[in-house]
Amino acid sequence: MLRVGLTGGLACGKSEVAKMMAARGAEVIDADAIAHDLMRSGEAVYAEVVRHFGKEIVDPDGQINRAKLASAAFADGKIAELNRIVHPAVIARQQQWMDTVGAKDPHAIAVVEAALIVEAGVNGRFDKVVVVSCGSEQKVERYLSRLVLRGGTWAPFDPNAARAEAQKRMAAQLSDEEKIKAADFVIDNSGWMEQTEKQVDKLMRELRALEANNFRRKSGSQ
Repeated sequence: MLRVGLTGGLACGKSEVAKMMAARGAEVIDADAIAHDLMRSGEAVYAEVVRHFGKEIVDPDGQINRAKLASAAFADGKIAELNRIVHPAVIARQQQWMDTVGAKDPHAIAVVEAALIVEAGVNGRFDKVVVVSCGSEQKVERYLSRLVLRGGTWAPFDPNAARAEAQKRMAAQLSDEEKIKAADFVIDNSGWMEQTEKQVDKLMRELRALEANNFRRKSGSQ
């Protein structure tokens, strides 16, 4: 099995790349979805997050409002504190998932999609790291578009506040240039979707070749 970390900055399109990889046979898990599950009421991570950030982030149904949590963490400069609470549990769950995938299919390409692989210093847990990249202004515009269209419906929002929020979130992450230094592969997602698709086709061919070579080496075959 080949363990692949898929990362990139805010609104770079890594989720779209993850979908493309899954469509080409990769096993994919989203670290953000793992974090979402861990922050459900009743989980240990939930209790610690609420204790640290206050009951103001909790909705009437008892669940954490992730938008309120993000605003509190980024606005108060406490994103590192939030990561300190959540990351260990997310990493442990990722490891469990990869072990399960490998037991089921020794030839699998197991992809973990996560925004902070490099920042969290966990890139060493993967055989290969893929960084999805695009321009800074593209990221901001894509982030704004995501806010405008929420849940398939148009939603009112303050463009100036949203742009400031995007800049704040980008500042909390490493630049693409820094991420690329830790990358084995780079997907340039600044162009048309068809161009990204072609890059993913090439990426998957190379990952499968690497997995085959690793398997032969481990099995001692020629």
